[in-house]
Amino acid sequence: MDIFQYGEKEVAYLKKKDKKLGLAIDRIGPIRRQVIPDLFEALVNSILSQQISSKAAATVWNRMLECLGAITPAAIAKASLEDIQQCGTTFRKAKYIKEIGETVFSGELDLEELKQLPDQQVIERLVSLNGVGKWTAEMLLIFSMQRPDVVSWGDLAIRRGMMNLYGLTSLSPEQFARYRRRYSPYGSVASLYLWELAAETPVKKEPAKKAAQSKV
Repeated sequence: MDIFQYGEKEVAYLKKKDKKLGLAIDRIGPIRRQVIPDLFEALVNSILSQQISSKAAATVWNRMLECLGAITPAAIAKASLEDIQQCGTTFRKAKYIKEIGETVFSGELDLEELKQLPDQQVIERLVSLNGVGKWTAEMLLIFSMQRPDVVSWGDLAIRRGMMNLYGLTSLSPEQFARYRRRYSPYGSVASLYLWELAAETPVKKEPAKKAAQSKV
């Protein structure tokens, strides 16, 4: 299993820049998150996984592997919409996957070229594909291309993790941008920990006790 790679350099930097995040990193320890290095496979997997459970997505993925033999642009371009849909996905998702397979197979989109582009240009190229939004593109940057500095405003769990970490009841875009700059250039590692923190129950602050009035 391929996992997102980071080490002491990134951890030390984040702990130096943000003491609260540093304490969380020490408490949580190393995080192993699976990545899919092949960008085309990752694209197909991300579309299949939309709005269904991880278990259901894994089932559909395995059926597709059995049906097509491999998840490649050539295999997808050759397959019919019915072939893809019969793996257990919706017609709409099958159509997205078929279109992406044909686009990459024809050379209209060169996924290898994306590896040389900065994050924002990669996002712009990916969101031009039907079925791929900005959040999906940002997740592909992390969990396929292993780009080091991605913190997604569009990810509800990321925002919840920030709120839990800093004891906030709300989070403005300006606050989010300030924290994201603080984590840079290792925002993706910060994101891994923010996802973990999002699952934790926030500590409720006790109301300050009023000072007892002295009797006259």
